[in-house]
Amino acid sequence: MTPRITIIGLGYVGLPLAVEFGKKFPVVGFDIHERRLAELRAGHDRTLEVDAAELQAASNLSFSSRIEDIRGSDFFIVTVPTPIDGYNRPDLTPLIKASETVGKALRSGGIVVYESTVYPGCTEEDCVPILEKFSGLKFNKDFFCGYSPERINPGDKVHTVTKIRKITSGSTPEVAEKVDSLYRTIVTAGTHKAPSIKVAEAAKVIENSQRDINIAFVNELSLIFERMGIDTQEVLEAAGTKWNFLPFRPGLVGGHCIGVDPYYLTHKAESLGYHPEIILAGRRLNDNMGAHVANRVVKLMIQKGHKVQGANVLVLGLTFKENCPDIRNSKVIDVIRELQDFGCNVSVYDPWADADEVRHEYGLELSPRPNGEQEGATDAVVLAVAHDRFRELDMGRFSKDNVVIFDIKGFLAKAAVDGRL
Repeated sequence: MTPRITIIGLGYVGLPLAVEFGKKFPVVGFDIHERRLAELRAGHDRTLEVDAAELQAASNLSFSSRIEDIRGSDFFIVTVPTPIDGYNRPDLTPLIKASETVGKALRSGGIVVYESTVYPGCTEEDCVPILEKFSGLKFNKDFFCGYSPERINPGDKVHTVTKIRKITSGSTPEVAEKVDSLYRTIVTAGTHKAPSIKVAEAAKVIENSQRDINIAFVNELSLIFERMGIDTQEVLEAAGTKWNFLPFRPGLVGGHCIGVDPYYLTHKAESLGYHPEIILAGRRLNDNMGAHVANRVVKLMIQKGHKVQGANVLVLGLTFKENCPDIRNSKVIDVIRELQDFGCNVSVYDPWADADEVRHEYGLELSPRPNGEQEGATDAVVLAVAHDRFRELDMGRFSKDNVVIFDIKGFLAKAAVDGRL
């Protein structure tokens, strides 16, 4: 029997998944945002993860915001975001709302698979009761669940959804095999069937926690080596000649994964009476790097004789990573806010970011050109994101005018900048 699939949430994770399944099976891409649906029907993906040709190739894919259109699906795959609130606590609101929607559409025999990053136990302890309440069905009798964590890397055109090995799991051995079989139809890189949903949930949340801790380590090294007058990049290049040295680099840790997921794990640990030491220490260190960068820029401006109050600073890049329009949880904003607190006039240029999204999310107006708002009056430039398009900029014109150039990403040659992490 050909499975009928519904994908709940059509963002960076859900849309590529819907497109791949839509090449083989009847798929409904469900989203509550009508503007998003209209754009996709017109063949445009604002996240730039899927192009028009790929959308067209998914001939079995349709889009809807109506529960009537998803009732009776065999599989519901939930790919909504799982952010944190202002106190770094997990915000399950999108996940809860999505579960309510699925519950209203769920029929006997249905399988609900969650891909959203959560803490271990969330699927069965938080989501299942909602599914039962809104469907009137009994878990593992009338309906079943699975968990298959997303591994999408926004902006990466090499490691796409079909080329990344997929972890799968199910609430019973039989369902685990069904979930695994479904994903095997599209994932050419293969799958790994975890022994339980909790194991699959834990595997996902530690992936990004591990990276967060490693980046925190090199960020701390950069703080130490700065005091020693040693260039951190040169140290890491030298150490990297050993075959098993891990190639992490210092920087701002933002985005919807690395800067968020560790808090899901620590939240669950603290609810069980354990206070994580290393994970939270890494989070604190990484969360403070934006202020550290701003302070270094200000010190360099003072050393070059610039007046900080009223200085014009150009920040290049606002997205959380290079060559990607995703601005969620970008830590560049921490640099900007700190510079503004010093009294600087900050202009931000980013050819990848959407001006309306930036205005809504951060209350900022993007500069329409890569030289700030005031031609010839720039006092400092902060290269915050390593977009390929920034290689086309003539940074030499700034150095001629005694402008401070700070390179967060190690994007430019050492001789071309005044400071870098």
